[in-house]
Amino acid sequence: MGLRVVAMALAIFATAASADEPVQLLTFDELDGWAEDDHSAALSVFRNTCIDLNGSDWDAICAVSETTSDARTFFELFFRPVLIGGEAPALFTGYYEPQLEGSRTRSARFRYPVYRLPPEVDGQWLSRQEIEESRVLEGRNLEIAWVDDPVELFFLQIQGSGRIRLAEGGVIRVGYGGRNGHEYRSIGQELVRRGVYQPHQVSAQVIQSWVRRNPVAGQTLLYHNPSYVFFREVDIDDPDLGPLGAMNRNITPHRSIAIDPDHTPLGAPVWIEKDGETPIRRLMIAQDTGGAIQGPQRADIFFGFGDDAGEAAGVIRDPGRMMVLLPVELAHQLIPDA
Repeated sequence: MGLRVVAMALAIFATAASADEPVQLLTFDELDGWAEDDHSAALSVFRNTCIDLNGSDWDAICAVSETTSDARTFFELFFRPVLIGGEAPALFTGYYEPQLEGSRTRSARFRYPVYRLPPEVDGQWLSRQEIEESRVLEGRNLEIAWVDDPVELFFLQIQGSGRIRLAEGGVIRVGYGGRNGHEYRSIGQELVRRGVYQPHQVSAQVIQSWVRRNPVAGQTLLYHNPSYVFFREVDIDDPDLGPLGAMNRNITPHRSIAIDPDHTPLGAPVWIEKDGETPIRRLMIAQDTGGAIQGPQRADIFFGFGDDAGEAAGVIRDPGRMMVLLPVELAHQLIPDA
């Protein structure tokens, strides 16, 4: 897969300029905690998708990345940090790869289907409620597997990938296969709007618990999000590797983030300054996207696999700021007076 990152970056910054979004070139000394990070870990993740970046700026950088022995110097020599969006605070959330219990065949326990993308879906299609109430997908051999919990299936769709442990033995991994074209709506924000919770109380675990305690109102709440995600089965070559991100490469816990590709080029290094109870100052790589990730100062941090990762990711909703690292010449092309 080839990504025209230079052209994309120019288009991104042209869009930012037309929308009056401030674009600022920074120095590495202005990045809080830069000197203390493990730059070698970030470089290893960067190499994983660098081969997918096209353009003369990136070709040279990727070649050097394979032979460099000093990761920090590599980033400081070939990149400049760029802040898009001015001083408006960023919003950081977390995501993870869940594991569900399921089966290849339907039964009394496993009766909630994980669907492949129907061939007729192109652009905006039926909403979540219309899909589920009309049963339009039933009997078409579109089921990858059946799971035992509709709430966990809903959150699998939000995460975009996961694992299903089969009752008959073995584990399969499912990845993002498409969506119905409807915009994502946060059911957590809806609970806050209704006065059920305060913003600081909302987490994935709190939402799941509320839906299970209120099955009728809970189903209505799930329908508040009209977006519906379809999946594809993905081979698990190495169970220690993360799921495939938007660049069709395995993503890495605590080093990969999902971003809005309209504002941040996929594959670019991004410096994260997340505040909150568990501050993070770390160089991450933009290797994924998500329907809820929109805007120049917005990122979803990948926390890994399983329940512990889910608990850690579910409570993250913190402010801060993020800076994309762009090749030096490209950064100066975009901000010629800097």
